Amino acid sequence: MQENQSKHTFKFIDLFAGIGGFRIACQNNGGECVFSSEWDEHAQKTYEHNFGDIPHGDITLQETKDAIPENFDLLCAGFPCQAFSIAGYQKGFEDTRGTLFFDVAQIIKTRRPKAVFLENVKNLRSHDHGRTFSVIQKTLRDLGYYVYDKVMSPDDYADIPQNRERIFIVCFDKAQVPNFTDFKYPEKVKLTRPIQSCIDYTVSDSRFFYTDKVKHFDQIRAGVRSKDTIYQWRRVYVRENKSKVCPTLTANMGTGGHNVPLILTDNGIRKLTPRECLNFQGFPESYSFPADLALSYCYKQAGNSVAVPLIQKVCQQILLVLNKIS
Repeated sequence: MQENQSKHTFKFIDLFAGIGGFRIACQNNGGECVFSSEWDEHAQKTYEHNFGDIPHGDITLQETKDAIPENFDLLCAGFPCQAFSIAGYQKGFEDTRGTLFFDVAQIIKTRRPKAVFLENVKNLRSHDHGRTFSVIQKTLRDLGYYVYDKVMSPDDYADIPQNRERIFIVCFDKAQVPNFTDFKYPEKVKLTRPIQSCIDYTVSDSRFFYTDKVKHFDQIRAGVRSKDTIYQWRRVYVRENKSKVCPTLTANMGTGGHNVPLILTDNGIRKLTPRECLNFQGFPESYSFPADLALSYCYKQAGNSVAVPLIQKVCQQILLVLNKIS
């Protein structure tokens, strides 16, 4: 993928980078990625295939943290959700020890970016009866950051036909960003793109189609009746998505079990292709998986990624506060 290096207006780092959804969004806004980290070697391979550089590995290692440059504007991280083990949840930063958020907090503490942009599952708010999110908020505030959070989905905010509710946490260093109270999340937009815009109806590759050799095929065939919607196989039954958007893509959708999105075409009933999954995440057409990457990894990587256009819109709002764009 090509980027215009002559128009960089800010620097960012890409933690828990996955296959680079945050990076695409930030680069589209004029950002320069000065560091990335992703421990999964298969995701590293896809990342390198598209960006030309290999992310650093395990962010819990001090040597990885030491490789992060001193000066950058924005820290991006789609960190995994983990419970905090210390009873009481009163110590903030200390309570996060042993979790991957602790590593994010350490980096924020030592590098002091002007802004922080975190993404996580919607249930982060209620995780461990709300204690996990409370500790995250307290930790960020104790580090001197003003914290915003909002749950959004790309079908409501980015004209992408996928229901994918995620919490977006945006923070500003009050010492470096005097107008930190000016931030506003993107406004809702009307969904104009139908699911058909993300689907290639010419696909005929037999690997993606269901036949009578598949367990529960009779149930699948009975449930998948319309070409105008997306269905989901839910272990023992088919569920139609009546909202006319793609259900939330998951990391396990390539295993053939739970939560597999299904469509009906002239060629039969099939699951989405990895490319179609990228389409439902708003990845550009120029983005691709390595040719030798197993399908199961392609699905996992697409399901673990982010809806790029929504990330891009939130990033734009961050940059307005940082006076990086007008």
